[in-house]
Amino acid sequence: MEEATLSGIEPINGTDVYYEYYKHESSRETMVLLHGFLSSTFSFRRLIPLLKTEFNVVSMDLPPFGKSGKSRQFIYSYKNLAQTVIRLLEKLRVERLTLVGHSMGGQIVLKVAQSKPELVDQAVLLSSSGYMKRMKPHLIFSSYIPFFHLYVKLYLQRSGVKQNLKNVVHDHSMIDDEMLYGYLSPFLEDDIFRALTRMIRDREGDLSQAALKKIETPCLLIWGEHDRVVPLYIGQKLNKDLPNSRLVVLKDTGHLVPEERPEDVLKHIKRFLKTPNVQESV
Repeated sequence: MEEATLSGIEPINGTDVYYEYYKHESSRETMVLLHGFLSSTFSFRRLIPLLKTEFNVVSMDLPPFGKSGKSRQFIYSYKNLAQTVIRLLEKLRVERLTLVGHSMGGQIVLKVAQSKPELVDQAVLLSSSGYMKRMKPHLIFSSYIPFFHLYVKLYLQRSGVKQNLKNVVHDHSMIDDEMLYGYLSPFLEDDIFRALTRMIRDREGDLSQAALKKIETPCLLIWGEHDRVVPLYIGQKLNKDLPNSRLVVLKDTGHLVPEERPEDVLKHIKRFLKTPNVQESV
């Protein structure tokens, strides 16, 4: 991937946040990319080269993932992660935003749109999580047990990176060594598992149906037909509950939409930006 115009780690909201900022020579539109759970900006490696030819692009590693901080004091709630996104964008002085979120990142996009709607012109949700509840009480209680992070590590090791990738992509032939290492490398140090243990107790659950109905931001939902992680019916339900949204379903596609169908994602984003409001597109 071509080097970003700006990249680095900024102290934001009590933790370190890694970001990449690709500045376009003439575009005033900025795409801000938020990845999913157990992922990083690496998951946008095929989409960023396409987006940056037409837009400014900011991609960040949500704490505690990727190259961002893995503090055990940071509060890993969606509310606090959304505030972290907002503060980074304010520091970078980014305006005219389209927030693009994949999986868990989509839920944080919605949280940003809920808490600071004036910041977000429109939102793109790529197989966004939805309607998940808070962790069960016994798991939250267990997260306080010393060395519980080793159980989290063992659980993830047993499932394995390759098996997880097979679960999120429809065409398994696209899984190669570069992809395997890219998704494995952030999990080679124990600090990530300590932070994930904290995340178990902090994550407050996805936005409620009532909260979703109040979000007026124009939203484009792009879903893989064969998504086994966040099934299509979640996208259909979100499309009903978000008052200004439209849903696009991609054939022969799983959960990892930015990796599997980057050209289609770009095409639908450009079409959406021309007529972001549902009423205008009818």
